[in-house]
Amino acid sequence: MNTKNTDGHITILGIAGSLRRASFNRAILRTAQSLTPQNATLEVFEIDNIPGFSEDHELDPPAKVVELKARVRAADAILIATPEYNYSIPGVLKNAIDWASRPYGDSAWDGKPVAVIGASIGTMGTARAQYHLRQSFVFLNMYPLNHPEVMIANAASKFDKQGNFMDETGKELIRQLLIKLVEWTRLLRSA
Repeated sequence: MNTKNTDGHITILGIAGSLRRASFNRAILRTAQSLTPQNATLEVFEIDNIPGFSEDHELDPPAKVVELKARVRAADAILIATPEYNYSIPGVLKNAIDWASRPYGDSAWDGKPVAVIGASIGTMGTARAQYHLRQSFVFLNMYPLNHPEVMIANAASKFDKQGNFMDETGKELIRQLLIKLVEWTRLLRSA
């Protein structure tokens, strides 16, 4: 395990797979911050300004990539909030994942517990994107939390004009996911 904290407190690093400032998935991470259990902290890392991945630069990555890898390594667990683009994960999210996994043998993701949430204006609520993301976790050697699944469909109707998530059922699912992620992280830490 790559977890660092030994005092019982769990640090979760949240990453939204959208660059749009008014993104539902960024808003979901803000909501998750307010629902995080007392014995945990959810910090958010913005993946904007990460250039396209190129093996030509993997040994001398840009500062934003160095920061991403350091934040991933320092976190006890990861929470990814992904939209669904063309039945899959957004290219910007895949790009950030690729950067933090390189060069080969120096992946920051290795051994990390991870949970996935997502909000979409569609009726499937990011189901396909979340399942594609889980395929990457196999190669990255990450430990995904399987339940509860949080796939927020028809997202446009579940936020107010200020971007606040208003769906109480969705909030409870996020709260339960965070509790389970903390428990999962502790379980893996003790293994």
